[in-house]
Amino acid sequence: MAKSNLKSPWQNKVINHAQIGGIETSVLDNGPGKGTRIAWINTGAGLRYKVVIDRGLDITEAFYNQHSLAWLSHAGVTAPRPDANRGLEWLYSFAGGLVTTCGLTHVGGPETDNFGERGLHGRVSNIPAMLESIVQPDLTAAKPGMSITAVIKESRVFGPNLELKRTISSSIGEPAIRIHDVVTNLGNTPTPHMILYHCNYGWPLVDEGIQIVWKGKCVSRGLDMDNAIFNSKHNYRKCQKPRDSHRGGGEACGFIDVRADKKGVCTVGLYNRRLGFALVMRYNKKQLPCLANWQHWGAGEYVTAFEPGTNPPIGQAKAREQKKLIHIAPGKSRTYDLEMTVLTDKEQIKRFLKAAGQ
Repeated sequence: MAKSNLKSPWQNKVINHAQIGGIETSVLDNGPGKGTRIAWINTGAGLRYKVVIDRGLDITEAFYNQHSLAWLSHAGVTAPRPDANRGLEWLYSFAGGLVTTCGLTHVGGPETDNFGERGLHGRVSNIPAMLESIVQPDLTAAKPGMSITAVIKESRVFGPNLELKRTISSSIGEPAIRIHDVVTNLGNTPTPHMILYHCNYGWPLVDEGIQIVWKGKCVSRGLDMDNAIFNSKHNYRKCQKPRDSHRGGGEACGFIDVRADKKGVCTVGLYNRRLGFALVMRYNKKQLPCLANWQHWGAGEYVTAFEPGTNPPIGQAKAREQKKLIHIAPGKSRTYDLEMTVLTDKEQIKRFLKAAGQ
């Protein structure tokens, strides 16, 4: 993980870290999310974001200064539904948000086969987390780091029994979010495993003409509505204006084989020249070899998403057919790391765009 290079301009001037930033927990008391535990994390560097403890420790709202980074659905944060795992039930409680986790055994559309019935994108984002720790910045000890760690258990009698241990961390003075996940099979038989990070970006970060940045080969998912956007005659690396064809369920999805750097790190993101900053995502390609780009330019429902995952959102059955379905053996684990950073320095942005071939 990256370490903060921040000096200590607050030395002898601030005694309470909350004057600069930190983590504040609370409970929503109104609307469809009533009773849901949350945590606001403020980096003191313009970036602040809401972690929803009762929704798999996912991240919903996120802001850089006054600018929203994330797309939010009509409902926003709702109470968890651990039983929601049939058909399209997942959509009823999909808040959008900066990070919604999909999995842990299935990523993709609803399906039924000899191995069972699986709803859209799995259960994990509907499961409340069990908090293990909250670490606040310690300014007097020159320790600017802060983190929240929790465990999410996706389990049932006779299996599967998977545990996701998640740590979300930031540092005072650094506009960055780091997610460290460890998925462990607590059961006594090998368990299918898929995970995908549904990272949803909205206005004003996402706006007409804004650059969608990656380096690598992109192909359409293959449906007619995907082919309408992801084709050689269309610049799908620029955010579109609202499209009538994307009203209701209209959308498009492309699958990207991102070219990693020499260290195996993939770097993708969005650059908003008008606002003067880029939002950059980094992850390890060996951990997350696949990336989907979702584009839904609906009127009032205006969003694009990066979705790094163990598989594209094709479902467990298709992954099994392709012999690309992962199984975790009893007692074994898999680790995933994801980082998002806001860049404002012009030279850093130039290097980001150059590294991505733009």
